Amino acid sequence: MWVVPLEQLPLWGPGTDEEPKPKPVLARPATLRLLITVKAAPNPSARYGETVCVGALGMDPPWTGWIRLYPVHYRDLVDDGKFHKYDIVRVDALPARQDQRRESWKPIVDTFATERHLASRQSRRNLLDPLVEDSMCRLNEQAHADPSARSIALIRVADVSALQVRRHPGWSAEDRRKIAGYLNQLDLLEPTRRSPLEAPRFTGAYRYRCADRRCRGHQQALWDWEFVALQRRLRRLTDAEAAQELRNRFLTQLCAADREVAFFVGNQAARPQSFSIGGVYAPRRATDRYRLHVNR
Repeated sequence: MWVVPLEQLPLWGPGTDEEPKPKPVLARPATLRLLITVKAAPNPSARYGETVCVGALGMDPPWTGWIRLYPVHYRDLVDDGKFHKYDIVRVDALPARQDQRRESWKPIVDTFATERHLASRQSRRNLLDPLVEDSMCRLNEQAHADPSARSIALIRVADVSALQVRRHPGWSAEDRRKIAGYLNQLDLLEPTRRSPLEAPRFTGAYRYRCADRRCRGHQQALWDWEFVALQRRLRRLTDAEAAQELRNRFLTQLCAADREVAFFVGNQAARPQSFSIGGVYAPRRATDRYRLHVNR
């Protein structure tokens, strides 16, 4: 386990006491310019076959702050519309009317256009560091008190005790019905058969403490696209070997002592009190002032 003296943490936190903006009401789509911060692993969908939830940071007024885009049927995007973490994109979207979460927008998927990749680590830090906040505990409390409370955050991590990697049980019966129903529809419309969405080989969950002094620990599932993509590159390894490689990447490397670790977290529309981790933000430390102590 690695530990940061809390009194030595950088003062990154945003003004979390400010009243959050209400969800806008628009008659026509707005063009959003976004920095992609989260691309979650795809999940089965009856309408689209599979969908991806995307987290982003709005870069141009008036649409600034955290934004969630859903549904994104990523496999159907043309090459020019496909994007990666830390790409800057433009997309037309409307506030999601059937989703009470204020950050949620419904994208017009065929309007996605990638502007460029934000390769500079310092440029990323300039945008994201001011948004890192200390308390997952407070975010949970707010969600329990008000289902329409903030549903996306970038949470500073004080220590990570484990990354649990377990065999995925496979899609549920409901998920299999969604996939089969969609593929059956395609058989009538498309001459070539699309491959069904594969369930990941493993699930992942971090056990950690946030930087709130009251924190007694959190356990949250990891739904990062990169976590699943790495599994596919490890097909030839045994389960034990592949699980160890996943821990090497997402625990030993990304949560190393020379990293300032924060988690991109978001909740579910149906279960606003349930937060999961969409991705890891882990810039390297500029100095050894905040050096972590690691005990594996």
